[in-house]
Parts: sequence; structure tokens; C-alpha cells
Amino acid sequence: MIGIFRTNIATPEERTNVLHAIRNNYEVGQCHVDLEDCDKVLRIVNMNVEEDEIIRFVQEQGFNCEILD
Repeated sequence: MIGIFRTNIATPEERTNVLHAIRNNYEVGQCHVDLEDCDKVLRIVNMNVEEDEIIRFVQEQGFNCEILD
């Protein structure tokens, strides 16, 4: 499963921290945040967790997160 989410992650440091936290807490493949995109897209490949769980987790890290339509 691939998850694609809109976030407000804005800096390389924030990106590093969030991706590190996701990888440490969930079984996922590649994950990336595109800081150049207006939606600051978080893309997670081989996601073995529900989208709602990722949204909740990213929000607990202090960021907005929602499924990108």
C-alpha cells in the first residue's frame, strides 16, 4: 500500500525528524517529504499500517497531516 498525505512539514530538519520517527515506529518501505511541493507531500511506500494511524502519528509530532485527494 502507498500512502500519500498533505502536510505542513516545512524544513529539512522537520522532515528528518518526522521520517525518522515514522521509520522507528512503523514497518514501512521508502518514505519521503517533498518540501518543494505546495502540499509538502509525505509519500510512504509499502505501508503496513492504516492511513488514519499515520495521520494521528504525524499530528502527534506537531504537524498537520491529511490524505491527499
